[in-house]
Amino acid sequence: MTVMSYETQTCLLDQWTKQNNAIVNKWKQHKDKGDLVTREQGLGLLKPCYEASLKLLQIIQGVPAVHDHVQLEMAVVYNFCMFSLSQTQVPEAEGLLAHSLERALVAEGCDLRTPPSEPPVFWRMILESLGSKSSLHSSSLQLLCVQWAIWLSSGRLGFILELQEELLSLSDRLDDTRRTGEQGLEMSAVRPALVIHPRELKDLLHICTVIAQGAELLCESRWSEALTVLQRDPSPSTPRDLLAQIHTLTGLCLSSLDRPHSALQCYRKALETDGRCLSALQQSVQVYRQLGNTQAEIQGLHLLHSALMLPPASQPTLASGLLNGFLLPGQTLSSLLPVPSALSVLHCLAQKCVLHGSVPEGVEHYLDLLAALQSDQQMSQVFSEAPSLPRLPELYLETGYALLKAQRPDDCLVLCDEVISKTIDMLPERLLLEEPMEESGHGSADHLGLVLWCGAAYVLQAHCYAHLKDWKQAVTLYTQCVNLLRKLCVIQTAGCVEHGLGARNLQRLKGLALAGRGISFVHRDQTREALRDLKLSLMAAPGFASAGLWLTELLWRLGRRQEAVAFWEENQRLSSPPTLQSVPMFLLDPQTGPTLDPAELRGRMEEFTKTQHDLGVSL
Repeated sequence: MTVMSYETQTCLLDQWTKQNNAIVNKWKQHKDKGDLVTREQGLGLLKPCYEASLKLLQIIQGVPAVHDHVQLEMAVVYNFCMFSLSQTQVPEAEGLLAHSLERALVAEGCDLRTPPSEPPVFWRMILESLGSKSSLHSSSLQLLCVQWAIWLSSGRLGFILELQEELLSLSDRLDDTRRTGEQGLEMSAVRPALVIHPRELKDLLHICTVIAQGAELLCESRWSEALTVLQRDPSPSTPRDLLAQIHTLTGLCLSSLDRPHSALQCYRKALETDGRCLSALQQSVQVYRQLGNTQAEIQGLHLLHSALMLPPASQPTLASGLLNGFLLPGQTLSSLLPVPSALSVLHCLAQKCVLHGSVPEGVEHYLDLLAALQSDQQMSQVFSEAPSLPRLPELYLETGYALLKAQRPDDCLVLCDEVISKTIDMLPERLLLEEPMEESGHGSADHLGLVLWCGAAYVLQAHCYAHLKDWKQAVTLYTQCVNLLRKLCVIQTAGCVEHGLGARNLQRLKGLALAGRGISFVHRDQTREALRDLKLSLMAAPGFASAGLWLTELLWRLGRRQEAVAFWEENQRLSSPPTLQSVPMFLLDPQTGPTLDPAELRGRMEEFTKTQHDLGVSL
C-alpha cells in the first residue's frame, strides 16, 4: 500500500474540507431563505446536497484511515446522514455510519474486534475506545447524535432508552464547533462545516424522543406514565411546533384521565404556542362534544375548518422542519391525534348548525359541501380524502332535511327528486335477505341502501307537503314509502350480521312513514286509518315521540280518555329522542308541520288523572 506524503495528505485534506464546506454553504444559503422556500423546493435542493456528500464520502473512505482524514470523514458522515435522513435513506446512512466508526477505531490504533451484535453495546465500546483523551472523542459524540436520530426515525425507541444515560449526558460532553477544530485537523487551515450544530441536533432529538415515548405510552393506555414523560421541562430552544405537540399529547393524557377542563387548558397552550396546531383544535372540539357544550363545539369547528382551508405554510426543510417530521413517529401520532379533512369538518359543522345552531347557516354549509362534488373527478378525490363523509345520496337527503328545517320545502323537493330518480330504477321487484353478509356479498347491502335512500326521499317529500298542509299529497308520498318497504323482507337468521345501513334504520323509516301518514289522516278526519297507522308506527319504532303524542291526542278527541292517559304514561316511559349515533339525520323528525304542545297535552293528562283519583277517593 502506497503511503501518501505529508504534503499530499494536507492538499487532499484541504480540498475535501473545502468541498464539504461548499455543500454545507449551499444548503445553508437555501435554509436562510426561510418561508420563501416551500417544502417541495427544499426536497429538490436536498437531493443534490445528499448526492454530493455521498460522492465525497466515498472518495475519503477510498484511502487508508489516516487520523486527520478520519476526523474529516466523521464530519462528512455527520452531514451526509442529515441529508440521508431527510431523503429517508436510513439503511444507507446507518451502514456508512458503522463503517466510519470502524475506520475511526483503526486510526486510533484500537484492536478491531468483531463488533457486538447489539447496537447499544457497540456504542459503549466506541465511547470507551474513543474516550476523552482521543482527538476523535468529540466527533464520536457527534455521530452518537446521528445514531440517535437513526434509531428515532426507525422506531427503535428501546435502543435509545437503553443508552439513555449516555444520551442525556451529551449536553455536558459535546464540544462546540470551535473546540472541535482545535482538537484535530492540524494539517488543514480550513475547518469542516456542519449542516446543524450537534447541540441543536441533540436538543431536537431529546424533544422528539419525549414525544415518541409519550405517544407510545398513550397507545398502550398508560396515561399516567405518559403524562410524567411529557411534563419534563423542555429545552428553551424547542421548536414551537414540537412544543405544541407536547401540550397536545399532555391534553390527550388528561382527557383520558377524565380531566377534560385541564385538557382544554393544554390545548389552549398548544394553540398559543403554534396557531397552526390543528390537532389541538380538533381535540378541543372533541372535549367540548363530550362536555355537551354544543356552542363551543360549533365555534371550534368553524375555526378548524377555516384553518384547514388555509394554504399550507412554507416550512424550513432541515433541522426544524423536514427532519422534525421524519424523526417523529408519524403513524403513531396520526392515530392518536387525527386531523380530519376540511370537507369532513364542514359536514360535521353543517350537521351541528342544523340540529343545535343556526339552521340557515347549516344549509349554506351543506350547499357548499355539495358544490365540491360537481364532477366525477372531484367526487372521487373528495371521498378518498374524506372517507368519513356519508355517501352522496345521504348527503343529498341530509341537505334536504336541512332545507325543510329552514322552511324551504320547494328546494327540498328538488333534491329528493334527484335521489329518487337515481335509485328507483335500480331497485329489485322484491328483496329477501336471510343470509349472513359474509356469504351473500355486498349486493344485498347495496340494495338495502337503495331502499333506504329512496324511501327516505319519499318521506322527506311527504314532510314537505305536510308542512304546506297538502295532506292528500302527503298521504300519497308516505304510502309510496310504505309500499316500497313492503318489497323488502329481512329475515335475521342465527349468526346473521346487520345488512348495509341496517335493518333498524329501515324500521325507523317505516315508523316515520306510518306516523306521518297517521298524522295526515288525523288532519283529514280519517280517524280509523289514523289510529291504525299511529299504532303500527309505534310497533315499528317503539318510543316514537310524535306518533305517541298524536295517538294520545286522537284517543282524547274520541272520548277514550282513560285509554289516552294510560297510553300517554306508557309513551312517556318509552319515548327517547334518537341521536345521530343511532340513526342518520334524515331519519329524524323535522317537526316542521303542525305540531302538538307536549306541555299542554301533559297538563290535560295530569288534570284528568288527578280528577279520577279524587273521584276514586270520594267513593
